[in-house]
Amino acid sequence: MTPPDQFFLRQDPATGGVLLALKEMILSQDKDITSEWKYGMPFFCYKGRMFCYLWVHKRPGQPYPGIVEGKHFDHPLLIQDKW
Repeated sequence: MTPPDQFFLRQDPATGGVLLALKEMILSQDKDITSEWKYGMPFFCYKGRMFCYLWVHKRPGQPYPGIVEGKHFDHPLLIQDKW
């Protein structure tokens, strides 16, 4: 079993289902988007450049897509974590 498969399977069924649905939605947007495994999480690249990833937020336990250059987005519903 691949690390991405293990990542999705170790989530609770509801969270894993949401993450798999997000994965399919992201990949269906453009033929040049690829799925890769980086830094212990599923990453997505567009023409070889990383642009987003899937993760589960620790505090609320909710799945979310992280945006690599998210600091360039300004929207009231987006959360910018400090790493």
